[in-house]
Amino acid sequence: MLKKFRSAALLAAAITLGSLAAASPASAASAAAPVASYNGACGSGYSVVDHANIGSKGTVFLTYNSNGYNCAVTVRATPGAAVDMTVGLKRSSDSPAQAQEDGGRYTTYAGPVYRYAPSHCVDWFGNISGTNAHRTATNCS
Repeated sequence: MLKKFRSAALLAAAITLGSLAAASPASAASAAAPVASYNGACGSGYSVVDHANIGSKGTVFLTYNSNGYNCAVTVRATPGAAVDMTVGLKRSSDSPAQAQEDGGRYTTYAGPVYRYAPSHCVDWFGNISGTNAHRTATNCS
């Protein structure tokens, strides 16, 4: 129960931060080249459709498969000692509690997490050591 509450609180914070970032002109971070390289963690058939840099710490990637599934993974720019990392993914119409999340102390990446969402927009986020990146209503198909 505590983990679910913490996850919902992290997602709510990421949404708030993402909304603030989206309002600023500096939010073109998604257009910048990825700080980290996608590692193929989502599996075969998934292609990167979007990414968001998490400061200089890494990148959260959104991938899609023609089977209707989206997948997200947070990848560190420089692997090393384990740090707090999170990745989350949900349909935009879902409540924060319905987000698929993976979080913990990782050396290289968090995730992958998957969400079946054909004909839906998705929200996704990544966090590395307290630095967040979040996107809402993307990959609408």
